[in-house]
Amino acid sequence: MNDTAALLVIVDAANVVGSVPDGWWRDRRGAAERLRDRLAADGLPGRPGPVEIVLVVEGAARGVESVPGVRVESAPGSGDDHMVALVAEAGDRPVLVVTADRELRRRVTALGAATTGPRTARP
Repeated sequence: MNDTAALLVIVDAANVVGSVPDGWWRDRRGAAERLRDRLAADGLPGRPGPVEIVLVVEGAARGVESVPGVRVESAPGSGDDHMVALVAEAGDRPVLVVTADRELRRRVTALGAATTGPRTARP
């Protein structure tokens, strides 16, 4: 892996917001925006240094806009497939995927990414 490149952190928005039963299902887009704003303000706790955060949204959360510090990508289809494609495109760059989805974890680790659970991206 390339140690000089900023860590690419890909956040599974649906999985992270769905990890806490706080009423997110009533406003999926709003929940994704709150997560985006938290990530933009706080970064990823425990991950100092250059980090590029990509928040992948799907379904009702599509259309959430990027803000400084967090690039938002609306998956055209499956969010999982989009995250796998982002990992594949990263090449030798270090990648961390934030999700609890076991199948997604399997797919991205097979491509060389590290994974961590949703608590990493929640306060």
